[in-house]
Amino acid sequence: MKQLLQQCEGFEWDEGNAEKNWILHRVSRTECEQAFFNEPLVVADDEKHSHDEKRYYLLGQTDLGRLLFIVFTLRKNLIWVISARDMDKKEREIYHDL
Repeated sequence: MKQLLQQCEGFEWDEGNAEKNWILHRVSRTECEQAFFNEPLVVADDEKHSHDEKRYYLLGQTDLGRLLFIVFTLRKNLIWVISARDMDKKEREIYHDL
């Protein structure tokens, strides 16, 4: 799954989603982008929410160690972040068991 990200050329931001992530969860664009480059990293299909387009989720961390859960899709080799928030307890357990 990580190989999928290696084909990406950058990020494309929907202003509404970026603002929503900040307002609801205080997650910045920079933090979201950092999580894609730090290890460990978990990327998996988000089958439950892949109705109109293929969606994925990521468990990752920022440069300062903030643990994030991010839902994203890929459009023309660009990563589109749909939502981002702090990991919940179950997600943190999965992440720390890597």
